[in-house]
Amino acid sequence: MTLDQLLQQYEQGPELLRAAVAKAQESQYGLHPVPGKWSIRQVVCHLADFEPVYADRMKRVLVEENPTMFGGDPDVFASGLHYEIRDVHEELNLIALVRKQMARILRQTDVEDFQRTGVHSESGPLTLETLLERITNHIPHHVKFINDKIAALR
Repeated sequence: MTLDQLLQQYEQGPELLRAAVAKAQESQYGLHPVPGKWSIRQVVCHLADFEPVYADRMKRVLVEENPTMFGGDPDVFASGLHYEIRDVHEELNLIALVRKQMARILRQTDVEDFQRTGVHSESGPLTLETLLERITNHIPHHVKFINDKIAALR
């Protein structure tokens, strides 16, 4: 995949997520149709919490020399950040806005800068390109789970 294709996929992520969520009724966002798994609301909140984290990581890699990037436990985020009361549409808007800002920055970034690195506290050295690949794949990964939940609700 070329860098331009990766950026296009990154930019399309919010619409992919919106389309998946739109298949459910708002009254279903907080339901747990798959026992032991997050609700649609929790999945969207998780995605919204990690978009700014990845944006920060990418920005730091662009402007700092080998910055340290810390991991985050999704279950800790979910248990402490009030997912049950958050508005799914606000979360979707946040994801879209963060990606719009980052895409604008990344499209102006020199190709060689995508090989700049930061050091993740759990994964070790990661390039800007690897960070972009990971966050680009994050939404499609979770859309599969949203689709499973919607199928289980029917």
